[in-house]
Amino acid sequence: MSSDNVSAILADDEAAIQNVPERIVAAWAVNDADAFAAMFAEDGSLILPGDVYLRGREEVRSFMAKAFAGPYRGTRVSGKPLALKPLGPDTALLITQGGILAPGETEVSPERAIRASWVLIRREQDWLITAYQNTPVGAG
Repeated sequence: MSSDNVSAILADDEAAIQNVPERIVAAWAVNDADAFAAMFAEDGSLILPGDVYLRGREEVRSFMAKAFAGPYRGTRVSGKPLALKPLGPDTALLITQGGILAPGETEVSPERAIRASWVLIRREQDWLITAYQNTPVGAG
């Protein structure tokens, strides 16, 4: 399949693909670990700075439930798409920039700013995360 064909196929899905981070932001805003994890494919992975490597929707859900009850309580996240690259008719790479907002913050502080890679797959009419990883942008 040519890249032009892949681009044409995904053009109709661009809004749905770019909506994935918005749905993660919404789940985080209400500390809903189930809704957060539901955005992942059953065998999806989540890699965060440090020693966090989660495999599967249930590991993601369990981690986020604990995080929302602890260090992420009262926080919000932001994530704006920077680039969208079609990888196939049912696969895309989305690059975002954002980070965690502490209570009362309206902008992400430099020490919590990240760029993230999202590998998304289409399952029926929905786009799900099959692999997510972020890295700190840094203060300078």
